[in-house]
Formats: sequence, C-alpha cells, structure tokens
Amino acid sequence: MAIFTGAGVAIVTPMKENGDVNFEKLGEILEEQIKEGTDSIVICGTTGESSTLTHEEHLETIKYTIDKVNKRIPVIAGTGSNCTETAIYLSTEAEKYGADGVLLVTPYYNKATQKGLIEHYTKIADSIKIPVILYNVPSRTGINIQPKTVAYLVEHVENIVGIKEASGDIAQVAEMAALTKGKLDIYSGNDNQIVPLMSLGGKGVISVLSNVAPRYTHDMVEKYLNGDVKESCDMQLNAMPLINALFLEVNPIPVKAAMNLMGMEVGPLRSPLTEMEEAGREKLKEEMVKFGLKLA
Repeated sequence: MAIFTGAGVAIVTPMKENGDVNFEKLGEILEEQIKEGTDSIVICGTTGESSTLTHEEHLETIKYTIDKVNKRIPVIAGTGSNCTETAIYLSTEAEKYGADGVLLVTPYYNKATQKGLIEHYTKIADSIKIPVILYNVPSRTGINIQPKTVAYLVEHVENIVGIKEASGDIAQVAEMAALTKGKLDIYSGNDNQIVPLMSLGGKGVISVLSNVAPRYTHDMVEKYLNGDVKESCDMQLNAMPLINALFLEVNPIPVKAAMNLMGMEVGPLRSPLTEMEEAGREKLKEEMVKFGLKLA
C-alpha cells in the first residue's frame, strides 16, 4: 500500500523578513493545498530549504505540519542528511510526531559508494517503523542511486517502499521498475516528467509546481491514473513553459518568487540563496500570466 498516490507537494518553508520560519503563513498554505486537492504534503525537503534550517527549526516545522494537517492527508517528513546519525535522529523524532513516512535524500557531498548507500539507508530505515521514500537527485548530491542498489534495498529492508526519482534518466527509471517488479512506489521528482514516469508505473509526483498550481497538478495525475492519458499528456505539455520558468534558477528561488508574485507572502530565501535575477523574474511572470495564474 503506497503512502500516497497522486500529487504530493514539495512545500516551501515561508520565512519572515527577519529570516525566522513563518508558521502562521505555513498554516495558511497547508490549508490551501488540502482545499485544492493535494494528495500529500512533503515538508522540509529541498524546496523547503531544509539545508539551512537548524535541527530545532527542522523538527519544529515537521511537528507543526503534522499537527496542522491532522491526518487529513499524509505528511512525509524530509529527514535525510549526509550524516547517518543525524538522519536517524531526525527520522525517529518525525516518527514520534506522527509522520506518515520520511523522505531520505542521498547523502550529499560525501559521495558514498553504492555499498555505503545500502548501509546508510538500512541503518536509518531500521531505526523507525514508518515507511521510507528514497530521494535520488544526483544533480544536487553528486551521487546516483543505481537501480540494482534500489532493488537490493527494497528486497532486504521492509519499510523502504518508494523513491522520488529526480535523476532525469527515464531509462534508469525503467530499469528500476523492472528490477523491483511492482514492489517499489516510484514518484517523479521532476515536474517535466510526471506523465512519462507514470507510463512506467509511477504512483505520481512530489511536485514544485503544486506550490503554485495544486489543483492543476492533482488533476493531471488523477486523469492519467483514471485512464484519460490523452488529457493528462496535454496538461503536461501545456504546463511545460511554466515548469521551465520555475527552474530558470535553482529551486526554490523561482517558486518562492512566483508565490510572492501571487500575493502568497512566503517571504525571502535563506542565504546562500538569493532573490531571483530581474530578467528571470520577468520571464517567470510572463509564463505565469500565460498559464492563467493570478498575480497580486
């Protein structure tokens, strides 16, 4: 049984102008996501600027989200780290708070071997009972989880049940799906590959686009899963200019800019991220208007 099927949002972490986490604004955004049909909340992932949160802020943000959502939809906590013991600590705390699962990014910077990845993920998963979704994003971490490694983990670690696949390599996803024989829930980690990945048996997406177009993203996935492949594909293609604009600079710079342009007041980014360049911001605004998003 998958933790969720459909469109999960890789939600931003709103900040006050002084850089503190804006919990009141986070609550508003969570309510809007649920209202608009989002199938799962992924908190404190890459889009949530988790790498710049202190451990205390990280855990407080996870707990706030779990309490606010209150089991209406699943909450998946981003608890990955390049330190195995830190990831265990964050994961066990998230489990205590009532998280429905954890999302574990590959350990960045260390450039672990595949053997090291197996040991890392096994130790974390064994420390908790809730489901684990691996997160493969080589462009950020410098390491790729090989399909054989994923298949080994799924076969040998009971609560490793899914993967957020953001390698961009559809051939790799196909090999992974073939090796795991239906035992792995695969989610697209790239908004520009939602439909292609679902054609290989994917369960949906963990999406940046959902921050600004939650109903649209939900409907795109739902239509595919309900057999309306043509309409789902058309929606994917229609959204491509906006999706591309949301990645003109490193995520979450553009999506936070987009949300602020829509009047959602999610605040600034934490250093070392900086505000979007003016040329990119104008291009983003142009694509948002073409897509039909309302600007403030």
